[in-house]
Amino acid sequence: MLEFTDCVVLHGPELEPHWCDRLTVSADTITRLKLRPPCLSLDRGTQVIVPAFYNSHTHMGDSCLPDGATGMTLEQGFFRPHGYKYRELAKQTPAEHLGHITAHLRYMARTGTIGHIDFREQGVYGSELLRRASAETGVRSVVLGQFNELPFTAAQLQENQAALPEESLAELAAVLAIADGFSESTMNDLTDAAWVQIRDITEAQGKLRAIHCLENDGYREVSLAVTGRGDLERALDLYQPHLVIHATVANDAEIALMSQHRVNIALNPRANANLGLPLPPIAKLLESNANLLLGTDNGLLNSPNLFAELDFTYKVAKSQYGDAIRPDPRAILKMVTTNVRSLLGGDTYGYLEQGLPADFVVLDFTQPHLRASRHIPASIVTRVTPADVLATVRQGKVLFGE
Repeated sequence: MLEFTDCVVLHGPELEPHWCDRLTVSADTITRLKLRPPCLSLDRGTQVIVPAFYNSHTHMGDSCLPDGATGMTLEQGFFRPHGYKYRELAKQTPAEHLGHITAHLRYMARTGTIGHIDFREQGVYGSELLRRASAETGVRSVVLGQFNELPFTAAQLQENQAALPEESLAELAAVLAIADGFSESTMNDLTDAAWVQIRDITEAQGKLRAIHCLENDGYREVSLAVTGRGDLERALDLYQPHLVIHATVANDAEIALMSQHRVNIALNPRANANLGLPLPPIAKLLESNANLLLGTDNGLLNSPNLFAELDFTYKVAKSQYGDAIRPDPRAILKMVTTNVRSLLGGDTYGYLEQGLPADFVVLDFTQPHLRASRHIPASIVTRVTPADVLATVRQGKVLFGE
């Protein structure tokens, strides 16, 4: 059993701070939550308990290559088959690679994250490796596999007619036997016929589908040149993804389309900035009906530290709004907590209530930079660092801390 007294809890889907006389965890569930009235500020230091974080876009396989793509373009560093990351991943032994991934999952727990949605390269082998790392650490890995090698030639992609060959269908079946879903890098990696096949197969198995869209203008332009439609439009029509990544260069028409479909979108502002790409239209997306999530993207570009991502995202959004009022910091905090329920469902709630899973982070608000906070959610988004995390708990099990 775990028990906390005289603390502050961010309660419910709206993440409302309340003084809490007692929070009790039995097994994997919050069994008692005795709250006092809401409190937005502190006059003394205390422990602040918040929902544990979900990182909605990672490539943890790249954790063996921190800052390895420095000075490279998106195409040079990350595109198949000859991009830097693919050449370097092929050199890793399984033991070396597993060690890097496991260490970074433990670092995620150290920074308040209990789960992540990972785009795992290297086919069956890659998905198996991440499953092993997840089992060792207790951090939940939602694994989205992909083909080890692209199944089509450049000529076949240009013709946009070919279906998946039998060997690719066999590999897809083997990947989905391990992974939670599928994601190739971009819509331009496969033909329209192949995307429909993958949609139907994953739908029949209840698997997740995700895709990178609109990371730069080239994604849209290549798709338009080959098929007459942009990559986002193709994705929503043919593939019907549960999750769209990036939307970095989304225009007003594309934002309206994502709003209409209530798309789950994982934004990655730090990664986009690191590559010299435009920053995503966070403010416009916050005003839409899309459901916004947050990810740290490639291990080459960023550490999987969501506190850093929250701070950067909040300040970029304020700059885009052009005033000091918007957005409410809780709208940004929801991107790593409450909003994840729309995507993952089940026993993933992203908020804290009595009777729900005990998935939370304990923050030390006795520290000088936090103990007199005048807006607790804002301080979580902008001031908390990994050093302020006392414990990370997933379903009642302590992944980090005491």
